[in-house]
Amino acid sequence: MLNENIKNLRKQKGLSQEEFAIKLSVVRQTVSKWERGLSVPDSDMLLSISEVLQTPVSVLLGETVQEKEAEDLKAIAEKLEVINLQLARKNDAGRKRLRWFFILVCIFIVVGFIIAAAAGSPYQDWDYNDPELAAAGTILHGMEFVFVRVAPFVLIGSIVGIVLTCKRKR
Repeated sequence: MLNENIKNLRKQKGLSQEEFAIKLSVVRQTVSKWERGLSVPDSDMLLSISEVLQTPVSVLLGETVQEKEAEDLKAIAEKLEVINLQLARKNDAGRKRLRWFFILVCIFIVVGFIIAAAAGSPYQDWDYNDPELAAAGTILHGMEFVFVRVAPFVLIGSIVGIVLTCKRKR
């Protein structure tokens, strides 16, 4: 029992037999004999071992200390799985928001073209001798010019964005 506790606690602290022996001012073979149960440290050495391993002597002499490595790996794996699920949900939510943005851009462009076609650019018939109407007509004409030139590219880009943000079945 003592031999297993010394070995497990030493490993939990990340110490090799050599490092542990140096801290106790003994040779590595002595540590090896303790861990194999071939010899037992004296009471003074037990106190030194408990200080190095930062554990009470009663734990060294008590029940077997379980090796935590397998449990730690399982806990880490479970935490990573939770993090991966959260990340996947976040990515899905972001993809859905982006897709709806592209859909709304497409709707806006199509409605804009319908309104422009239905209106037939009525400001071109305005009397541009009136300074207020001339300024408004120029601004509206400039906006329509830019919209008609840029909107088709934005519409195509949005359609591509919708296709790319569709969730693919694996």
